[in-house]
Amino acid sequence: MAEPKWLKDLKEEDYLKEDFDATGKSRYTVDGIDKDDPDWLDKAAKKVNAAEGDDYVKLDAGLLTVNQINWMLRRAFGELTYVDDNNQFLWYNKPTDPNKKMLAGRTPDQVGDTMGAVHPDIRNVIPEAKKVIYALRNKVGGHDEVKMPVPNGNRHKLILHDYKRIEDEEGNYVGTYEWVQDIYPFVKYFCETTGQKLVDDPDATTGATYKRDTIDTATGASKHEEPVEEKKEAKPDTNSGASEY
Repeated sequence: MAEPKWLKDLKEEDYLKEDFDATGKSRYTVDGIDKDDPDWLDKAAKKVNAAEGDDYVKLDAGLLTVNQINWMLRRAFGELTYVDDNNQFLWYNKPTDPNKKMLAGRTPDQVGDTMGAVHPDIRNVIPEAKKVIYALRNKVGGHDEVKMPVPNGNRHKLILHDYKRIEDEEGNYVGTYEWVQDIYPFVKYFCETTGQKLVDDPDATTGATYKRDTIDTATGASKHEEPVEEKKEAKPDTNSGASEY
């Protein structure tokens, strides 16, 4: 993923200290259950008598049942995950379609796992994940969010990872919230409905991976694009302002 400069400049000896084995304890840690237990969710929920189903939950600006919250989050835009301040993976919005291929795959049996268990120990995956968590935990440079696009040489697949620092009312770090999504469908819809286009910025110093991409002006197809259903060339709609891009 493409890191912002301030994140790249972090010292390795600092962020590698992040405890991805989650050996510490959060104020909400459920004790007595192995974090790697594939049934962690059910066992932890039973131990704390967690609300479920049609039980009501009073939020700061609403009253919803657990079912309503689940239904809403499963339809939320993007893949969402939450990791607490002890680096324990506690939640993700499971897709409504069980066969959907996630951009950042998660499975129900991973809930409760440590960050070390969730991330594959290949290449620089774990060090890079530690860097993000460390940066948000310590609010390095005042930053409480990390946006990281995934360069892939395909203008029609614009995957973005967005990590946010989560705080309590006193401003204490309580975890990291991750949002992952291919934002291209929204960019495409916006351009089609406003009559605008995506164009290269000749003065840009970044984005080289995408700028190498060649676009067919008739179809909008990228030479790197995955096969998609062929569509007819669109003519500008003088009423809506929509146009092919």
